[in-house]
Amino acid sequence: MQHLCGIDEAGRGPIAGPVTAAALTFAGKAVPVGLRDSKRLTARRRAELDLEIRSQAWFGLGWCWPIEIDLLNIHHATLLAMVRAYRTLARQLAQREGACDALLALVDGKFCPPLPIPSRSVVDGDREVPEIQAASILAKTARDRFMSSYALLDPRYGFEQHKGYPTAAHYQALRQAGSCVLHRRSFSGVP
Repeated sequence: MQHLCGIDEAGRGPIAGPVTAAALTFAGKAVPVGLRDSKRLTARRRAELDLEIRSQAWFGLGWCWPIEIDLLNIHHATLLAMVRAYRTLARQLAQREGACDALLALVDGKFCPPLPIPSRSVVDGDREVPEIQAASILAKTARDRFMSSYALLDPRYGFEQHKGYPTAAHYQALRQAGSCVLHRRSFSGVP
């Protein structure tokens, strides 16, 4: 029996922090009610769904760090994060005999990363496909948690507020403090 594997990312637009991807499958388990594109949910609702998804799905997260983003560009870094997320999911499934017979990857957007399984890109998949919506939620909550945690180590930038996106407050902090290791130096406006 073929199951769907949803893949999506969070963090293409920020000027700081990683790009994070999630790959997941419910593989016959119940799909949580109320899934949507992560950007259409409140932070509180995302956190609630994140817990529910983690208890219902097999999933993997993949990260691509600022230095890799600067070397590869954001497009290729995003695809690499997706590959890493899928590999983590595949290792998890390999440890659970009979967890999944076959997967078809549905990837949000116009491009598919190179995967060892059949895959298809789905433009606006995070609005239509529950597995992609769930992946969107996992990627966004994981990335947001990382950025908030990093803000505790280095409070100069307010990452807990804007998560690395290019806000006026973030640019003001960059002017005052310069950049840090999380900043994407190949992005416009980053010193």
